[in-house]
Amino acid sequence: MTTGQVSDRFARGQARLEEISGQDAQAFTESLRDIAPDLARYVVEFAYGDVHSRPGLNAADRQLAVLGALVAQGDTQEQVRRQTGIALHVGLEPRQVVEAVTHLILVVGIPRVLNALVAVRAAIEERGLKADPIEVGANTERQRDRYAYGEARLRQIAGDDGVTVIRALDPIAPDLGRYIVEFAWGEVYDRPGISVRERQLATLGAMIGFGDTPKQQKTHFKIALRQGLTPEELVELVVQVAPKAGFPRVLNALAGLREVLDERGLTV
Repeated sequence: MTTGQVSDRFARGQARLEEISGQDAQAFTESLRDIAPDLARYVVEFAYGDVHSRPGLNAADRQLAVLGALVAQGDTQEQVRRQTGIALHVGLEPRQVVEAVTHLILVVGIPRVLNALVAVRAAIEERGLKADPIEVGANTERQRDRYAYGEARLRQIAGDDGVTVIRALDPIAPDLGRYIVEFAWGEVYDRPGISVRERQLATLGAMIGFGDTPKQQKTHFKIALRQGLTPEELVELVVQVAPKAGFPRVLNALAGLREVLDERGLTV
């Protein structure tokens, strides 16, 4: 794109990209100039000029949702590396990024998280940084009765709705319900490093990016509201995922969010 052809949207997008990624912004557009210059323009204008420049959600929160969506899709290591760099540039600490990605084993499984962490490590090391690992020692209270500990944490975070979801598994797969309570809620959601609110940003980004998770998305939209995310912030979270996951998955997520807000008499 020549100087005379630069649109307001492109200028806004380039400015936003430079603001959140620093020196990497120019390298990205140059990397596509010889093969797909229009794609570079679409990314700058739409993903950054239109979407990432919107108000309603800060840059760090947007990056948690973006990383969730990318990790969920798999085979996106280069994009995870780039977006980790942006996350670090906008103020997330290395250990926060690592913890957010680790949390996603609950949504996308261990293999995709392991692959993503290779890219996260590369981005951290490229910047001369180090992620001080979070290692949780033995929790005496949890080890005494893992299920009771997990259920208490589930009620604290998700309320009675979360327990109802688990109880529904009793007639067909009670052990799966037990695993979810003990591992997901008693161990992973109990970890330090990031807040439950931040975990919900990454979780919902991953569920939307993964697709085919309408019931789970509704459950976690409810949890997000309980953790202080506003209806406006949740709409922005969904919109932010559009450039990474595509319009169909985002439209489906918005339909589920609308149902949750309507059930609670909330508006945007």
